[in-house]
Amino acid sequence: MKKTSNPFTIHPPVGPYVHQVINSGYQPKWLTLSGQIGMTKEGDIPSEVSKQFELALKNIKSNLLMAEMDVKNLVKLTIYLVEEIDLEERTKALKEFLKEEETAMTLLYVKGLANPKLKVEIDVVACK
Repeated sequence: MKKTSNPFTIHPPVGPYVHQVINSGYQPKWLTLSGQIGMTKEGDIPSEVSKQFELALKNIKSNLLMAEMDVKNLVKLTIYLVEEIDLEERTKALKEFLKEEETAMTLLYVKGLANPKLKVEIDVVACK
């Protein structure tokens, strides 16, 4: 069974999509998130790429929590960046986000995202 939802703790979707789709009728339970962006609950987008990165990770945690999951359930992150984040800063943010967990990860630099203000988008797959 497919269940869709949008966490109330983050911004509403900015287009005709939902933040998460859960395959809940089977074991294991799979969670697929739409690309999470660096936007506050109020809809603000900071100009700094590092702040957007931190917000996107925070929004991922909110989605995981709503799906009764945690970072230990992550299967894969696909990170899209429009501009570079200092390697040490990016690594530090990811380590703080992941704690001691490991996951598959792909990082891509792209020309642009759906909104010209956006510099970060992260796709997520998780399983419990």
